[in-house]
Amino acid sequence: MAEITLLDGSIGQELVNRSGNQPTPLWSTRVMMDQPELVREVHAEYFRRGATVATTNTYAVHRSRLVREGIEDQLAQLIHTAVSQADLARAGNGGRIAGALGPLLASYRPDLEPDPEEAGRKFAELVALMGDGVDLILIETVSSVMEAEGALRGTAGCGKPVWLALSPMDEDGTRLRSGEPLDQIAPLVERYKPQAVLINCTRPEAVPAGLEILSGMGLPYGAYANGFTHIAEGFLQDAPTVDSLAQRHDLSPEAYADHAMAWVEQGATIVGGCCEIGPDHIEALARRLESAGHRIV
Repeated sequence: MAEITLLDGSIGQELVNRSGNQPTPLWSTRVMMDQPELVREVHAEYFRRGATVATTNTYAVHRSRLVREGIEDQLAQLIHTAVSQADLARAGNGGRIAGALGPLLASYRPDLEPDPEEAGRKFAELVALMGDGVDLILIETVSSVMEAEGALRGTAGCGKPVWLALSPMDEDGTRLRSGEPLDQIAPLVERYKPQAVLINCTRPEAVPAGLEILSGMGLPYGAYANGFTHIAEGFLQDAPTVDSLAQRHDLSPEAYADHAMAWVEQGATIVGGCCEIGPDHIEALARRLESAGHRIV
């Protein structure tokens, strides 16, 4: 049996759903501004359900998104709020805090990403603002090789473990959303040496093919999939809101756990959930892992 790191599930989407407010282009950042205590509550619940890592609500906290609302000057305070709320949640629960770095401009839009040198500077600023408040850096939803290089440049030498999470096509887990073969990420992995490589924010059905490729990179690997029916065209427009994405209704906690346990059988040692995968899913997965004799760390 293996030692398995159990990530939390959706943070941003969970916050939007719990807030009861109409989604905005600021997504969960707006919720955090209006109801910061809700961030702590979500993290704490995931810890209670069995997760051992809290992913900060910083995925969408980028200057490019804040400047549209005229609140670019709040970047540092928003990062502080997200990290401190995660820290408060783990008091009495234990666990680690992963500082989330999402795409600089938009999810699933590799065509919009800046060149790696510029991206590296922007990511480095975010990492510096997180400082010692996080235990590791989690680069999320990487959709192209160039996007990966920018994020890895920005985290190089940060003194924290770096986990790189790649987002392949929903219907083809062997290709990034840019269309590039997933294995083209290997030279960057060799150069920047992240501590782990993951698949994230794609359909669970696409994960096994991606894990097969990651398994040959000589690093710990894993996955956390989303619960969307598909990535709608409406979400690929400028300044989208999450109500353009539809939740699957066939992905119950037990059904999701079936997928994740199959990833563990493939050798994954880091599993969890992404958008629309909530506390019930993580609890079911924790129960299944323990029943199979694995140790959650």
